Amino acid sequence: MSILKKLAGETLSYGFSTILGRSLNFLLVFVHTIAFLPAELGINVKLYGYMAIANIIYTYGMETAYFRYAKEAPTKYYNIILTAIIATSGLFTLCLFLFSDPIMAQLGYENKGIFLKWLAVILAIDAITAIPFAKLRLENKIRTFVQAKIVSILINVGLNLIILLVLKPMHEQGTGPEFLKNIYRPEVGAGYIFLANLIGNASLFYWLKAEFKVFKWTWDWPELRSLWVYAYPIMFMSLAAMFNLMFDRLLLEEFLPESFYPGRSSQDALGIYGNCYKLSVFMSLAIQAFKYSAEPFFLGKKAEANDQSNLALVTHWFIIIGTFLWVGVSVNLFWIKTLFLRREIYWEGIGIVPILLLANLFLGVYYTQSVWFKKTNKTYMGTIITLIGLVTTVAGNIIFIPQYGYMACAWSFLASSLVMMILCYLGGQKFDPIPYRWKAGLFYIVLGYLCIVIGNKIQDYIDLPNIIRENIGVFILLLFVVVFEFSWKGGGKFKLKH
Repeated sequence: MSILKKLAGETLSYGFSTILGRSLNFLLVFVHTIAFLPAELGINVKLYGYMAIANIIYTYGMETAYFRYAKEAPTKYYNIILTAIIATSGLFTLCLFLFSDPIMAQLGYENKGIFLKWLAVILAIDAITAIPFAKLRLENKIRTFVQAKIVSILINVGLNLIILLVLKPMHEQGTGPEFLKNIYRPEVGAGYIFLANLIGNASLFYWLKAEFKVFKWTWDWPELRSLWVYAYPIMFMSLAAMFNLMFDRLLLEEFLPESFYPGRSSQDALGIYGNCYKLSVFMSLAIQAFKYSAEPFFLGKKAEANDQSNLALVTHWFIIIGTFLWVGVSVNLFWIKTLFLRREIYWEGIGIVPILLLANLFLGVYYTQSVWFKKTNKTYMGTIITLIGLVTTVAGNIIFIPQYGYMACAWSFLASSLVMMILCYLGGQKFDPIPYRWKAGLFYIVLGYLCIVIGNKIQDYIDLPNIIRENIGVFILLLFVVVFEFSWKGGGKFKLKH
């Protein structure tokens, strides 16, 4: 079996769980935008932003360290790393419990300390289960991995549906059985989203019970210190990357002038941006699926994993698939927004979606290229690159949010992802040269851009019947596929290799 087929098979397996899981999670955008106004969801957007950053601190690069060292002594490093994660997760969660009320008050949410306590437990569960999940990936136990992820998400989504679309209307309208309509508490409101997440995540322990059964508490300080030396640059790199992804939401509310959007508060703008941002999830699906399969593969010692041409080929196909997703979503926003964003107020921010999709495509290419500094133990290079990306994001947001609102957030993220991708490519060519097909990749991205421009111009400036307007994106996507096929084969005349 060729490397491409092998990795594609594993990516599709993980991708199935990721796509199904994210699709079910994506249903929550539909539910939340029905149940709450943008300002009511502002607290969720902000706290999940902080949570994504805290999640990295909870795991502090040990997941990647496990992949790097477990091949030498799987049981030994599994026990050592999981012991450390359990100990530190308990300590971090205790601190958040003790200071939940003052932290939430500082964020502007008085009497909401219980929300932070729920999130602290979610963070602990995510961190503690990360290593058993990594073990499943390393041992290629995809079925258990998929089952655990999907069931957890089903529980989360199911609770959201029941609480927000059944119990909440019952309470507000005063209908239904007395014991049911009084379950919903208005003061909790959007906090039920956190509670459902917590219950769904707790179910993971059932599916991972076999991995916890073989675990033995092992505290080995010398080994932990060695692991930390390898892992801490990855932690800082991941922190910088996550700040890069989340900082726009943290800065938007702070730097957006009052009444920038007529009739909209800064919390409205944050809620609109945060929920439109979720439409770019389609690109992150491909990134996540690839990372699940590629990281344990390319950090291994298999001969094919060290073949530079294989990584070039994988990156090439990632660009093709990513561009296809970028075009597919961007030219079909006409009906996607009506399907998932159930209040028209959210449509105001739909213009950010193509920009964010392209930004995530560049970020995905960066991730495929980043294998070189993990393989060569130059993880500090990843930290430097992501810090440069973070500076680009922060500077762009601070300078341009007052002038351009949440469009500045999207463009700053795009600029940051582009800079990181280019720097990673240049660094990789110096320390571990790989024959990337960058000319072909650039061609497909330009082709995708032209298809999106054509599609948008037709929808905006040509008076067409609604049935044609709604489906023009399908024709544009077919155009992309036709040109791609021609460029790929072209009767041998237009085949782009390099």
